[in-house]
Formats: sequence, C-alpha cells, structure tokens
Amino acid sequence: MNTYDYIALGSMLLMSLLILIQTRGASLGAGLGGAGEVNTTRRGTERTIFRLTIVCAVVFSLSLIFSAIG
Repeated sequence: MNTYDYIALGSMLLMSLLILIQTRGASLGAGLGGAGEVNTTRRGTERTIFRLTIVCAVVFSLSLIFSAIG
C-alpha cells in the first residue's frame, strides 16, 4: 500500500463518520427521503460538519485518482 491508499482509507472513514453524525430530520424516514424540512439554513456546528464532509470527499476522490495514476 502506498501513501495515497492510506489517505483514501483515512478520508473514507472520516467522511463516513461525518455523514453519520449529520442530523437533518427527526426520524430515519426523513433521512431516507421522507417528509422533513426542505429549506433550512445550516448554522454553527452543522455548517462546519457539512464543509468538512465536502473536504473529505474531495480528498478521498483526489487520493483515488492519484493512486490510480501512480
């Protein structure tokens, strides 16, 4: 395993954790596309977690691309 594989593994685990701790509704049905709040504004910790999830997704994607190239 090279460095990019370790980065991909770490970012994948962190991204999975961040996705799981995001709360968008009161029940599991709301998380799976059921009725829930549609237009909300992310504030505070929720915004930070959302942005960290995006950063982890970008790092994960780039590490997979670099791993495939080299």
